[in-house]
Amino acid sequence: MAVPDPSEFRQAVGMLPTGVTVIGAIAASGPAGATASAVCSLSLEPMMMLACLDRGSRTLLALQGADRFSINILGTQQRSAAEVFASKVDQPDKWAAVEWKEHEGVPLVKGCPAYVVCALHDVISAGDHVIITGNVLEVEAAPGDPLVYHGGLFRRLEDETPEPRPDDGQTRT
Repeated sequence: MAVPDPSEFRQAVGMLPTGVTVIGAIAASGPAGATASAVCSLSLEPMMMLACLDRGSRTLLALQGADRFSINILGTQQRSAAEVFASKVDQPDKWAAVEWKEHEGVPLVKGCPAYVVCALHDVISAGDHVIITGNVLEVEAAPGDPLVYHGGLFRRLEDETPEPRPDDGQTRT
């Protein structure tokens, strides 16, 4: 079996829709943050989260030096925040572009439909990324539409009523 082409791999995994978050921590120099879509729950007992960041991420250094981090789950109205935190803009400029507050020692992006505050548990090297795990300290969620990343684009979920399937047992004429 041939080794897959990296661009083909990127295209294939890009078909998996993911939520869009800003991972944040407070460093000695101030808040640090990066857009991340490789984020998920890891465990219910104990409650834990997992996030993956590029090895070259400047935010990774802040996370490794902090004892806590935030996972800000972005809403559809926060596409510009996703874009600025995905850029190479200096950290102070990223945070100046959004409304935020410090809460329990982590930066929270205001207006997010949900956030999770974690205590840093582990930092695991994996390929060209680093896996950060955290024990959940606090969660808050409100009604809202999440921002989704799919096929290389930021998108919104569409509320569609499914059409009946042809094999639903109904007679068709």
